[in-house]
Amino acid sequence: MSMSDDDRDIDIESDDDVDSDNGLGSSRHTSTANFSQAEKRAHHNALERRRRDHIKESFTNLREAVPTLKGEKASRAQILKKTTECIQTLRRKISENQKDIEDIKKQNSILDEQIRRLEGNPSNGSEFLSGDDLSDVEDALEQSDFSRRSKKLKTFHA
Repeated sequence: MSMSDDDRDIDIESDDDVDSDNGLGSSRHTSTANFSQAEKRAHHNALERRRRDHIKESFTNLREAVPTLKGEKASRAQILKKTTECIQTLRRKISENQKDIEDIKKQNSILDEQIRRLEGNPSNGSEFLSGDDLSDVEDALEQSDFSRRSKKLKTFHA
């Protein structure tokens, strides 16, 4: 006859039982106050097993969320290390993307101003950018570091 996990939990006795029998033990939950020590131990063991299972499942989910660990076996320390690296990489990319967005907004603002100037001066239809406008665009390009992504602002010359 084999014992179930619950039967094994009830069968296990701890050294703490002596203190509790003498009324010296403390109970965190009043709902288990009327249970025997074996029942309290079984309840505690079940709660602890659920806690460990939850932690194990959380590490599994974390491992599957990190691209460099997906489908791989890894220790908890490796999972935490790779997750930290992944978060740092994502933060760096977000920062770079935010800078790119700001640079593009500046370029759009310059181009919008050029469009307004051209629309307000129809006699200038043959020339898209004046010398000053072209230098504004070139200055904006120099200030924004687009070399790492090879982004270029296209300008037209008459």
